[in-house]
Amino acid sequence: MISALRLTQLGRVGELAISPDGTWLAVSVARLDADDAAYVNDLWRVPLDGGAPTAITSGPFNDRSPRFDGERLFFLSNRPAQGGEAETRSQVWAFGAHVGDPERITDEPLGVGAFDVSAGTLALIAPRMHGVPEAEQRDRAEKIGKHGPSALRYTDTPVRFWDHWLPEAAPHLIVVRHGVREDLTPDYDRELRPETELRLDDAGRRVLVLVHEQHPEDRISGSWYRVFDLETGERTDLGRGGRTWYGSGLFCAEGLVAYRSERSEAHVHTHELVVLTPAGSRRVAADWDRRPVPQTMLDATRCLVCFDDHGEVRSAVVDLKTGERDELSVAGSHVGMHPAPEGYVGIGHAIGQPPRCFRVVDGERRWLAELSGITDTEQSAFVEERFGVESTDGASIDTRLIKPRGAGPFPTVMWIHGGPISHFGDQWHWRWNPLVLLRAGYAIALPNARGSTGYGYEFIDGIWGNVWGEQCYADLMAVADVLEARDDVDAKRIAAMGGSFGGYMVNWIGGMTDRFAALVSHAGLFDLRAFYGATDAAAYFGLHNASTPWSGNIDKCSPHVNVSKWKTPTLIIHGEKDYRVPVGEALSLFEALRAHGVDSELVVYPDENHWILKPRNIRHWYDAVIDFLNRQLG
Repeated sequence: MISALRLTQLGRVGELAISPDGTWLAVSVARLDADDAAYVNDLWRVPLDGGAPTAITSGPFNDRSPRFDGERLFFLSNRPAQGGEAETRSQVWAFGAHVGDPERITDEPLGVGAFDVSAGTLALIAPRMHGVPEAEQRDRAEKIGKHGPSALRYTDTPVRFWDHWLPEAAPHLIVVRHGVREDLTPDYDRELRPETELRLDDAGRRVLVLVHEQHPEDRISGSWYRVFDLETGERTDLGRGGRTWYGSGLFCAEGLVAYRSERSEAHVHTHELVVLTPAGSRRVAADWDRRPVPQTMLDATRCLVCFDDHGEVRSAVVDLKTGERDELSVAGSHVGMHPAPEGYVGIGHAIGQPPRCFRVVDGERRWLAELSGITDTEQSAFVEERFGVESTDGASIDTRLIKPRGAGPFPTVMWIHGGPISHFGDQWHWRWNPLVLLRAGYAIALPNARGSTGYGYEFIDGIWGNVWGEQCYADLMAVADVLEARDDVDAKRIAAMGGSFGGYMVNWIGGMTDRFAALVSHAGLFDLRAFYGATDAAAYFGLHNASTPWSGNIDKCSPHVNVSKWKTPTLIIHGEKDYRVPVGEALSLFEALRAHGVDSELVVYPDENHWILKPRNIRHWYDAVIDFLNRQLG
């Protein structure tokens, strides 16, 4: 078990890259800065033979995103060129073959957002202000930042993303090859917004980016891959058209392999593994009803993928020609895989295990250096149980119960995940960590109700459309029934808690039942009509819910409709910079509960977004939740 303070003190393993000789990993690890106010990343050397790790970088700078090209180790950093204080923008830096002092490789006026490097070619995503000469970009940005004007003008939506307004500067694709720097997208504005992928092939000849387009008829954004041939200048679009989203693209023998998601008002549809070529697309392993995410190519035709499966993030090797797959029997959750001698490497984690590097040889996982600093005692001081709960339609709702050692009965929190197309699994959460509540004496139930991934497409479809308050709610109430009947759970001291969609479901529960002793709603949707016009993803929300303020019945499953029935004491938490679920939802809920005489409290973080990310705010968040639960549950 760990405290909120301890959670923020643990090292946070991020990206990794494998050395050219296959003997060690370069790993980024986030840690608290000297002021205990933010996280900065260091680079570490982790031997694959299980030896002790050593720090490659340290200090006040944020060194991240390691990439090898030959013997050189490239990375992003905000370190200044000639010593001094950290800069506000990141550039690409590189170590030579024998490490030593790093060299700054780029000097982009507005910094570098992402990069890839291969065979001497460097590709960058870097912002540019349209119509401003290259030599004036840096000065113009600094003057606007200091003196304005601060106005932003838009001719189309979206205008915000996550926690910021879309800036004037737009992402461009810039390539440095044979000593020549070229902006391949000088006229781009929204094409690479809000986020894109960037990848070079092994020869450094082709680069792909994920391009976005909003369809004028319904304002739903689609995405596809644009591949630039750096030798011929040819540009090829793969997968363009329709309400289709792609992600995690990799170069393969035929073209690209990626996942594809296509949705309609009635169904989530599938999350398919596809091969993309100029002639079209071909689905791989068409009988698979999981959601495979490509990780890396192991050779010309075999792709290593991750997929959610019954509360785990598992991995499999898929033959892109035959569709045959070899599902690996390595427990827990895995991300960031790369091929390595005799197998592959990656980052693994579990409920009691923070992200940690591992290697797999002959199907056997071998843990590498523990860079988080967690102790064996902290990892093992709880009991975990899994069980299925039969819902009202006969479906089984997979549930984990994490509880302190001892007989109980324990006050219990039913924690509802967000998404809603997501899941709670055997995985470490930096944001939603049940071990902190466990240390305070609570058991935590983690149900995967309708909409959760890893149980097939039909199960996900149960949350798609204007049905948010229907079967998912019934699933959760079935779980609550089972919890109340257990000897190790105190039936009179059960709370429901959730964030984002989980917060919505808490708000829906508040107007439907008073069976819980307390409710905690973080960033939850309350008035769906008001939410639609303020969120940064209005068109997608309208598609998901099959309703808008001017069509359908958007109030059908809106919690505000039932607020007069709300009786349960409630803690409302929100970040003011949350543009996915704007803070107005929390303010409206708090006003409504106070007006109806409901015991309620509001905690707002003016400097946080949909997530609470700053170390001291993280601690305060957990302390506020535990204090509220202690007072309400006793």
